[in-house]
Amino acid sequence: MTENKTRILVVDDQTVVREGLVLLLEMLPGLEVAGAAGDGEQALALVGELRPDVVLMDLRMPRVDGVEATRRIKAAHPDVEIVVLTTYADDDSIFAALRAGARGYLTKDAGADEIARAVRAVRGGAAQLDPAVQRRLVEAVATGDRPRPARASGNELPDGLTRREAEVLALIAQGRSNSEIAGDLFISEATVKTHINNLFAKANLRDRAQAVTYAFRHGLAT
Repeated sequence: MTENKTRILVVDDQTVVREGLVLLLEMLPGLEVAGAAGDGEQALALVGELRPDVVLMDLRMPRVDGVEATRRIKAAHPDVEIVVLTTYADDDSIFAALRAGARGYLTKDAGADEIARAVRAVRGGAAQLDPAVQRRLVEAVATGDRPRPARASGNELPDGLTRREAEVLALIAQGRSNSEIAGDLFISEATVKTHINNLFAKANLRDRAQAVTYAFRHGLAT
């Protein structure tokens, strides 16, 4: 009987990942895939339309990223739970997602059992965090650490930039190359290029020289 199954909305901008997750989840007992979305904006619309119980949310996506989508979904549909499933386990991503209302946080090397366990946990009102994320949160509490806020002239980043895109922009303003930025942020060079393409598109920038000017104008250069 499907009425007792937990209905899930899968949100990921990479088609192969999204489709793979749908296939995986459909094979797990007690779960039903309600739909899938390619970015946060589409996710928000589908939550209102499909009314899933849980959203499995990627973080780095175009238009509306996972943190902002989580914030909007929880504001409009507080009964819908969010489990983040991402390749990122840095402080900024973790704290931002949890502050936005996510109750689960897994990295993409999580297995099917871990995903199912997280879905059951948040559906039951509990939290479920990847062990590495749990350790980082414990360390943050113990040391009084807090994620560094992105620098900007106001509370919101300009042109819909994500925190990570703002970090990449700040490093561009320092004259760092793509490979150096990748090393600084512990991400791949391909990911750096994706962030640069996204921030150039959002801010209508043609080249790195314009990016440097933009960074200083908006207080994002460090």
